[in-house]
Parts: sequence; C-alpha cells; structure tokens
Amino acid sequence: MTASAVHVEGLTKIFRDPVLGIHRAVDGISFECHPGRVFGLLGPNGAGKTTTLRMIATILQPTSGKATIAGADLVAEPDQVRRRIGFVTASTGVYERMTPREIMRFFGRLYGIDDDVLEARADELVRRFEMGKDADRLCGTLSSGNRQKANVARSVIHDPPVLIFDEPTANLDIIVARTVIDFIADCRARGRCVILSSHRMEEVERLCDDAAIIFEGKLLGKGSLDELRTTWSATSLEDVFFAAIGRRKAQGA
Repeated sequence: MTASAVHVEGLTKIFRDPVLGIHRAVDGISFECHPGRVFGLLGPNGAGKTTTLRMIATILQPTSGKATIAGADLVAEPDQVRRRIGFVTASTGVYERMTPREIMRFFGRLYGIDDDVLEARADELVRRFEMGKDADRLCGTLSSGNRQKANVARSVIHDPPVLIFDEPTANLDIIVARTVIDFIADCRARGRCVILSSHRMEEVERLCDDAAIIFEGKLLGKGSLDELRTTWSATSLEDVFFAAIGRRKAQGA
C-alpha cells in the first residue's frame, strides 16, 4: 500500500466548561488514510467525528496528539495543511450575494491559482456538477442542493490531494446526493485521499475502502471493510457498527 496521505496519532480534544467540567470529545485516536482510497469515519451523533475532522482541517486546535496531512504537520504548518485539503460539510454556508462561479474565483485567487487555470477549473466543476445557468445566479436564490454543489466546488477548486467530507449529503434530495457521491468516487479514481463521515451506511458500503468506528471519543475498531466484517463476524457494516458499540456499552456498564 502507498504511504499514508493522512497520519493521525493519539489525537485528543478536551473541552473545559465551568459548569459541565471536562469533556473528552476525542480521546487519543490514531488512524491512517491513503491516496486513492476512501476512509469512512463512523459513529453516532456526539461520538467525536466532526471534532476529529475539524482538528484535521485546522479549525480546532488539538489538546494533544499529532497528525500530518499530505506531508504537512497539523500544528506546526497549519497554512500548508489548509492548502492541501478540501473540507466539505453539510452546514457550510455560501455567500448569498455571490454566484457559485464568483465564489470559485474568489477562493481560487486566495490559493494563488493563475486566472487561466482558474477559469478552466471553474468551467470543469460547473460541468461536473451540472450547474448550468445556476452557476451564474446568486446563491441566495438557489435551492439547497445547488448551494451544496457550490460549496463542494469551492472546497475543491484548488484540486487538493486530501478531501474531507463531513455528512456531505445530509438533507439533500436523491439526485443531488447521487451527484456528490459520484464526485467522491471520481476523486478516489484520480488518486485523491478522501475521508468521509456519514450516517448513511449504504453510502459507506458503496464508497469506502477502509473505516474506523468512533464512540464517546474513542476508536473502537478500524481496518478495511472486509477486515471489520471478519473481526466482528458480521455480514454488513451496519452489523459491525452496532456490534462494536454494543460491546463498548457492555464494557462500560
């Protein structure tokens, strides 16, 4: 297997609240993700998935642990990490008074992309996401699906080697969700490293090569989908998911 594009070791995030006290949202997790593969991060709400992804994306500072993203150190080189990732969530807003094409141009120039290359890249993404005339309409007038297309396009305009998708198809209709899923599959085919957080097991079964299960901030298992099924004597990833969480609950009882 090729060298890892994302290497996470002992990553921890502790939140301190004067009323609630100390909360370990992420508790010493370690995993690797490789080019040309999709890595699924699975867990119920509040498990620590989004906190993990936000640390990898430099939005949150880790309490401890370390990570390298496409060769850049997460803590020592955050600017280099940001240049090497695309981060997509279901909740990321778009500028309502800009068009999708204007947003792509804006972010592309922030990344220092030459105008000719930027225009070609924007045209490619408009075609890829079948935006048509919506690419030149104000985002405030677009449907939620087309706004998410603009969000994804903005995040990948610089063609980064690592892509992070946090529940990217949440609240999307089946047609737009399929477009996003197909795009993730294309990213894998082009040798990109993809990290995907999703509650939809059918998406994970279809897209992911490897996965890790997180519950209450701890990593319960990781490996290829076949390895996980074998380890937990399960025929589906959903069965693996519930078996891992069930064992963890029993141990904590």
